[in-house]
Amino acid sequence: MNPNKPFGLADKVGYALGDFGNDFTFMLSTMFLMKFYTDVMGVSAGLVGLMMMVARFVDAFTDVTMGQIVDRSPTTKNGKFRPWILRMMGPVAVASVLMYAVWFKDMPMGFKIVWMFFSYLLWGSVCYTGVNIPYGSMASAITANPKERAELSTWRTLGATMAATACGVVLPMVIYYQDAAGHTALNGSKLAAAAVVCSILAVICYLLCYALTTERVKMERTTEKFSLAALGKSLASNRSLIGIVVAALVFLLAQLSLSGMLSYIYPNYFGNGRGQSMANLVGTGVTLACSFFAVPLSMKIGKKELGIGASLLGSVVLVIAFVTHTHNMTTFTVFYALAYIALAVFNLIIWAMITDVIDDTEVRTGKRSDGTIYAVYSFARKMGQAASSGLTGLLLSIIGYSAATAFEPNVVDGIYNITCLAPAIGFALLALALIFLYPLKKSVVEDNARILAERRSAK
Repeated sequence: MNPNKPFGLADKVGYALGDFGNDFTFMLSTMFLMKFYTDVMGVSAGLVGLMMMVARFVDAFTDVTMGQIVDRSPTTKNGKFRPWILRMMGPVAVASVLMYAVWFKDMPMGFKIVWMFFSYLLWGSVCYTGVNIPYGSMASAITANPKERAELSTWRTLGATMAATACGVVLPMVIYYQDAAGHTALNGSKLAAAAVVCSILAVICYLLCYALTTERVKMERTTEKFSLAALGKSLASNRSLIGIVVAALVFLLAQLSLSGMLSYIYPNYFGNGRGQSMANLVGTGVTLACSFFAVPLSMKIGKKELGIGASLLGSVVLVIAFVTHTHNMTTFTVFYALAYIALAVFNLIIWAMITDVIDDTEVRTGKRSDGTIYAVYSFARKMGQAASSGLTGLLLSIIGYSAATAFEPNVVDGIYNITCLAPAIGFALLALALIFLYPLKKSVVEDNARILAERRSAK
């Protein structure tokens, strides 16, 4: 690794491939894990949602622990963060495969529930945390330039989008089949095989991420004794971190409730599993289109300001979709595409907003804590995942969804309502969080970058 190598295309592509690898297992879980356990393994949706919520509370400890480990790691000739990608890429790939244990579908229900909890905690709370925390923290070490960090945020989102495309467009054409009653059903064995393929591709992406990225900004090793009370006090007084944490939580509620319900609304409400592929392909197209203007527009008007406008758009569109209650799949997909503009824009800028928070914290405290702050943010994202999964599972249970009732008229109408209202509420809360809690408007971000540049020049 040559730290004097100028920032360029290799860093952008490499960083994108890191999230490409992350999301091969993450998006597979988001899109299909709940449906796998409800439809193939016969576990209730409420219990699956509860499991996902429990796992996120476990992450409160594992995320912060991993953040501390990263901050206390020495900077080697290969960097401070990159070595962790090599260490954890194998475990996260194996753990992902274990979640789709279709070979256990005839085991007693108690065994299946225990395995579900064990494999999901192993993947998400241990292995995924072990690779995602250092990967996310690495952006601050690749470059100190706010514009280049915004570009990394865009490329990261593009990487995640490509993985979502691979999972969301290709897999629905493979893993669904017509059952004896003519309903669109999930093939558990094919999903398990897909998990193996996704894990292999994830490892390849991690290796390329490691090879192409360069850490240029030397991050000091944290040596102070860790104090949970001191950390809590520090975080409680960090308004920018509180703002981004709340924003992340409600954004994930909107994003994952919308994407997670696609595997129910298309096969069950519209009776067309391949429609899910079309919707995910549309989402990819929207993200690619937004990537051309999101960063330039955020640099012109501010990331906070752009995020507010995008979230309001998403909420309004989904409320209109709910009121319309269309039975035309193409019409619904148009609503989905318009709402996805909000998802795409915020995803394209959110990672740069995290580095803004890290910079703001350093300006105020004089301490650089990339790993710890990113870990807290990551935990907030996981709490958003938990809220989404728990709420989705609860709402599916309330409308009476099960493998036996999956195509009853009142159940499929309930699926449509959940798909529209849950993310609409999430987007509205996101706009409120950015307006009232997140303080880093455009002028503040620019001032912080100038102050830190002056401090580093003085050193």
